[in-house]
Amino acid sequence: MESRDLLEALLELARELGLEVRIAGQGDLSPQTSGVCRLRGSIWVVLSTADPIEHQIDALAEGLRADCTKSLEGRFLPPALRERIFAED
Repeated sequence: MESRDLLEALLELARELGLEVRIAGQGDLSPQTSGVCRLRGSIWVVLSTADPIEHQIDALAEGLRADCTKSLEGRFLPPALRERIFAED
């Protein structure tokens, strides 16, 4: 699976599971890097368009791993998605 397709598939999965994802464009107040944070008890993923796609994929997979593991247990995922989400660091 190509990187762009993998990112889109992870974004769709995050939407389906209710994970908060924000995509920040370039600008003075935009983050310089993608990451995962906890805000008022909820996991949020912020994707920076300034980051390479692979870094955005890693941040999104980390957010899914941190917040949605139980929701993913019995669900079919294409091997490429499962590998990225549950990859050992």
